[in-house]
Amino acid sequence: MIEILQWTTLIVCAAAALARIPSALRGRNRSLFLIFLLATAAAILSMEQFYLPADRAGGGTNIANVLLRLIIFATIHLIALRVSKAFGAAEAHRLIAGPAGLTVLGIFVAALVGIFAMMDPAPSSLGLADVGDRSARNAALLPFYWAAARGYPAYLALALLPGLVRAVTSSLPGLVRTGAALMAAGAVATATGFLLEFIGPSLDLLRSAVNNAAVVFFILGLATVWLARVRAPGLRPSGRRPGKQQRRGPRKRPGTSYTDR
Repeated sequence: MIEILQWTTLIVCAAAALARIPSALRGRNRSLFLIFLLATAAAILSMEQFYLPADRAGGGTNIANVLLRLIIFATIHLIALRVSKAFGAAEAHRLIAGPAGLTVLGIFVAALVGIFAMMDPAPSSLGLADVGDRSARNAALLPFYWAAARGYPAYLALALLPGLVRAVTSSLPGLVRTGAALMAAGAVATATGFLLEFIGPSLDLLRSAVNNAAVVFFILGLATVWLARVRAPGLRPSGRRPGKQQRRGPRKRPGTSYTDR
């Protein structure tokens, strides 16, 4: 069941990335392509048949797990930046890209890498499943490692959630509201995945389902909003098309357009 969830996530992320290649080659909205590409890389490293060879190539000490977590950090950070600007969520944008937000990012990255460095080396193990059995030190440090790994995505999800909920209940076009609803579901799933880390191994299947669902919801939400932009390229958050005079006006501040091509 877990493998089915993982393959579904990989297929959704890869399909989204492939769909963006033509636009990326034309220089349009390459950041969205990068998000889908990073999400695909994360989905690949989350699967045992890819994780084990990749980690063994890096020394076989689970450094691939740290790389996976950093890719997830980068992916959801880029998603959060894009969504906060797109829906005009100024407070969320400050929490993500302002001094406080960047400090939080630095703390989580330092904690993740530092805790991993303090662990005793252990053979490659997907999800660090066997690392805790290697030594008492590893068993003591693993909960803190997972708290750091899940904590930053949960922080970003909670920062985004109010703006996404406002977008869902706004007068934006239906596709845009649908995309916002999907991403709001992804934010809730991300925060829930963080809480499930503290319950124990008995909920591994639920934890995997929630974490994979979070990725799929965010990717589908972004793709839906992009589709809305393709279908109505002149729309603004209010749902109106800007006139010529508006287009010639001064450059807008970040957060005044829900997406771009």
